[in-house]
Amino acid sequence: MIKTKKKSYWDSTITSENKWFDLHFKEILKYRDLLWLFVKRDFTTFYKQTVLGPLWFFIQPLISTILFSIIFNKIAKIPTNETPPYLFYMSGIIAWNYFADCLNTTSSTFTNNARMFGKVYFPRIIIPISKVFSGLSKFILQLLLFFIIFLYFLFNGNDQIFISFKVLIFMPFLILQMACLGLGLGFIISSLTAKYRDLNYLIGFFTQLLMYASPIIYPLSIVPEKFKYIILANPITPIIELFRIALLGKGDFNLNMIAFSVISTITIFLIGLLVFNKVEKTFIDTV
Repeated sequence: MIKTKKKSYWDSTITSENKWFDLHFKEILKYRDLLWLFVKRDFTTFYKQTVLGPLWFFIQPLISTILFSIIFNKIAKIPTNETPPYLFYMSGIIAWNYFADCLNTTSSTFTNNARMFGKVYFPRIIIPISKVFSGLSKFILQLLLFFIIFLYFLFNGNDQIFISFKVLIFMPFLILQMACLGLGLGFIISSLTAKYRDLNYLIGFFTQLLMYASPIIYPLSIVPEKFKYIILANPITPIIELFRIALLGKGDFNLNMIAFSVISTITIFLIGLLVFNKVEKTFIDTV
């Protein structure tokens, strides 16, 4: 409380009564040091007390790429747009992992942090935002691994691949869109699971189904026309395709599906943000 000669007033007021659009974005800047501490905590605890440490950031996409290449390319004979299977699958896996991490970690915000939320006040949105930044560090490391493998194929005379610098400049936008889409869906799911705990069991199943409805293990060009609308209805599809075009020079897209993806992402993020903001003030009474 701040006192003056004329009157006393509170510099901060915490209340559970808030309107839908009282988002309090200024508090995020006020608690930016706490945000950095959460990011640092997530990064260190990931490899703490492990034998290989940060190498796990590289092992997971590498093993997934090898398995996908064997199962879907060698056995199932699914084409990869005349690009090396290892590069095709790794590019999709890296982009998908970042989106899925944002979604999965955000969706458990309330259930995993109920004790901390009940003891001390800070903007609850700090937790999901910290997950986005900690996931971004892993994304950058995995992207470096991709470029190492890319250079190996390039120096071995593979002229079917090239980096599209015209599309590469949109990479920050693609990363932002992946984060916003994952956050938006995560906000909605976390708000629902705060009251309905059994929905937690469906998150992994939902994420897996969404992956198969995305062009991760197959190029969009081989999807039959009668099923393509299902894949195009997935907002992550244009992001994956543009990501591959930027890194490999191969992929399918048009302005209509990009516009649909952007509009869907903005809509989902705003709805999720409003619902999350409304639930965060009262969820502690339901857990």
